[in-house]
Amino acid sequence: MRKKEAGILIVDDDEDILFSARVWLKKFFTEVVTINSPNKIITALQNHQIDVILLDMNFRRGFEDGKEGLYWLSEIKEIDKDVPVILMTAYGEVELAVEALKNGATDFILKPWNNEKLYASVNLAVDISRKNKKLSQWENLQENAENYELQTQSPKMQQAINTIKKVAATDANLLLLGENGTGKYVMAEYIHQNSKRKNEPFVHIDLGSISENLFEAELFGYSKGAFTDAKTDKAGKIENADGGTVFLDEIGNLTPQLQQKLLTLIQTKKLSRIGETKERFPDVRFIFATNADLKKMISENTFREDLYFRINTVEVELPPLRERKEDIASLTEFFIKKYEKKYGKSNLKITNLEEVQNYHFPGNIRELEHSVEREIILSENENIKLSLSHSASEEQITSLNLEEMEEKMIKNALKKHKGNITLAAEALGLTRASLYRRMEKFGI
Repeated sequence: MRKKEAGILIVDDDEDILFSARVWLKKFFTEVVTINSPNKIITALQNHQIDVILLDMNFRRGFEDGKEGLYWLSEIKEIDKDVPVILMTAYGEVELAVEALKNGATDFILKPWNNEKLYASVNLAVDISRKNKKLSQWENLQENAENYELQTQSPKMQQAINTIKKVAATDANLLLLGENGTGKYVMAEYIHQNSKRKNEPFVHIDLGSISENLFEAELFGYSKGAFTDAKTDKAGKIENADGGTVFLDEIGNLTPQLQQKLLTLIQTKKLSRIGETKERFPDVRFIFATNADLKKMISENTFREDLYFRINTVEVELPPLRERKEDIASLTEFFIKKYEKKYGKSNLKITNLEEVQNYHFPGNIRELEHSVEREIILSENENIKLSLSHSASEEQITSLNLEEMEEKMIKNALKKHKGNITLAAEALGLTRASLYRRMEKFGI
């Protein structure tokens, strides 16, 4: 019998219970984690991918009312409301079982248990866990779809959206081009939501934040014992996206060696976890994105031409915000309404819209959104004025060389935020890893 890909966490202060439950359930599920104290639950959830929790109801000697189990049930639900929790006790009180189920428990098992019944309960809970995750993901996609309506007055953006709508329903590989903050992630989510894979996982992988030595482990997974810290089998992100969509962001940052590994995956549609020879065939649709000039990189022999042709069955370039000024007013209004709701404010009005519309926006839509959120947080009345950094405004541009502008913007951001990498990266619309790479590139 093939084991089901699932992580089970068993919490009990009786080592015999932990041993027997683990030995039995390990026959059916790929990972079974045991801990002898509920105080270790949070750490276990952080270190393992848990689908179901088996939780004892009594941990202190002399206390048999099950209140500890109910308390920790509520704590678990605060951390992850969707994870199924099966409560265990040797004291079969009907009232306690009813209260546990009312408080969110999935099932209630009496000790000593029947092994077949234990398996059936856990197996059902695993299926519930997967459905919960898919439902949660679907709700998030629906919320994002409502939040980011694809409405624009910009001819360039209209052309991009028309292409995206045509390709969304297909399984074609898609390459999204554009500066940081132009909405590539939002477009990728829209494509997934409007595809036949919409009820399956949407997995975003930021290639710019994954170091070369972790690339295979993160994307392909690993088997127990494959390396020093591989204490359990773990599926990679590609495998976890089976049936759905994988969005590979910042693909231009991959080294030639990693480009070859990715090309092989796309060509063969199969992978093997580190430390095993078994081949797996995840069914995924790929969307790629980058702000790099891949054609220039190909001419410089820093990006594989064969990989480029594999990833861009359809290529869509998203224009920077400075080239779609007709959308700035509506985007600003949208973000005002969004953060009014989030921070419990109302009737806010922007007082310097004309200035905002003439601003260069090096960070594009992301910079506009962050500016609106910041001012709404700090606002003391209904009138808000966006504080814009003019260090890279059109009036001050003395060179049209993109690399010179990029270096200048990075230096200005670091100076403005007194060397704080996190704040500077946020202002530039970059990840910390991306900013570090650019700093290294320019010798900053």
